[in-house]
Amino acid sequence: MTENKYLYVETFGCQMNVNDSEKIATLLKDEGYLPTDDPERADLVILNTCSVRAKAEQKVYGHLGRFKGARSRKKGFLLGVGGCVAQQEGERLLQKVPWLDLVFGTHNLHLLPEIVRAAERGERRAEVGFIDNETRLDLFPETGGEGGVTRFVTVMQGCDNFCSYCIVPYVRGREISRRSSDIIDEVRKSVAEGVKEVTLLGQNVNSYGLKTEGELSFAGLIRRIAEVDGLERIRFTTSHPKDISPELIACFAEVPKLCGHIHLPAQSGSDAVLARMNRGYTRAGYLEKVEALRAARPGIQFTGDMIVGFPGETEEDFQATISLMEEVRYADLFSFIYSPRPETAAAGIRDTVSRKEKQSRLDRLQTLQQQMKRERNISFVGTRQLVLVEGVSKRGDQLYGRIDGNRIANFAADQSLIGTMAEVIITQDYQNSLLGEIVTDKGDAR
Repeated sequence: MTENKYLYVETFGCQMNVNDSEKIATLLKDEGYLPTDDPERADLVILNTCSVRAKAEQKVYGHLGRFKGARSRKKGFLLGVGGCVAQQEGERLLQKVPWLDLVFGTHNLHLLPEIVRAAERGERRAEVGFIDNETRLDLFPETGGEGGVTRFVTVMQGCDNFCSYCIVPYVRGREISRRSSDIIDEVRKSVAEGVKEVTLLGQNVNSYGLKTEGELSFAGLIRRIAEVDGLERIRFTTSHPKDISPELIACFAEVPKLCGHIHLPAQSGSDAVLARMNRGYTRAGYLEKVEALRAARPGIQFTGDMIVGFPGETEEDFQATISLMEEVRYADLFSFIYSPRPETAAAGIRDTVSRKEKQSRLDRLQTLQQQMKRERNISFVGTRQLVLVEGVSKRGDQLYGRIDGNRIANFAADQSLIGTMAEVIITQDYQNSLLGEIVTDKGDAR
């Protein structure tokens, strides 16, 4: 009897990487690797990396150091790096980290089984070449899964926007939309396996299909997916504000399965900074989209991204960002100090903002966001919410799921409710979640 081999995947960065990690596990299952949450048990460890920010990239090297002595502790142990840092560094990673066995870039997931087999034979290998669009279309791996109520479905890869600070086009490649027929087939298959909610993923989902003659628009894709029997909810990420169309905004009013939440990164509230970032919209244009979305779906929840300390950012620019936040009232916000990335246009702009000032601005921004987030959570207390029950909470004595607006809600109930829609009255707010009670009488849940 063959002894089981175990795979541990550590994921850095965005939901795209989470989705890629799920695909890694699916691809390597046929190679005999079973997933484990314990790196000490693993025969193969893969770090699925992000290089969007310098800190994320530096973190990868620290984590690689943790596994330096693993081979001496476990015979046959293998260590790999995938994702954006792998794409960016390639062979250099094998040179810098002698105990590293394999490297695969963002276009090379389909080669992973072959690369792992080579590593098992003692061959160190890096595969980071970009492949042509026609080949990419045929190699989009589906996200496998066993059980689970929610699932990510990739609809496109890459980006053509070339924001001046962003490394994504250089490490993920140019924009390509997956065939809508393949996406819809994957959603149907997922629903047949018990999935009730799908999140459609792409670097810029709003531009899905625009460069493919005869293909559906993103709004058209959402409407087709909503027709799949048994699917309860649809979410998507990420949206570039310049590409969100009136047709897509109308979906929030006309497609009940589309959840009332949108991740709409602004990055700055200053027109001068937005221009240097090459974002393609103004503050006023961004706010027009926000108001149109609110008109289409009253109560829609906004999340976003903000960068502070972009080269040339003045205190006046920063205050414009603060005032934008006060207008939008984000339910949650990912905020970062700007860090220059190789190959990007902004890397050549002289940085005039001191590190101390950048940190001060980030602290002020995050303090305001925490206040607004708390106010948003408090506003849910006393309301009835429909929750798609996803599983047992970390505490073990409650169930959890997300409300339409993407907030986690925990509540006591029987596990037979997992995979169903439950009506919950929110009784208490916490920093990152809500507490509720199952409603027994019929009411007006949102």
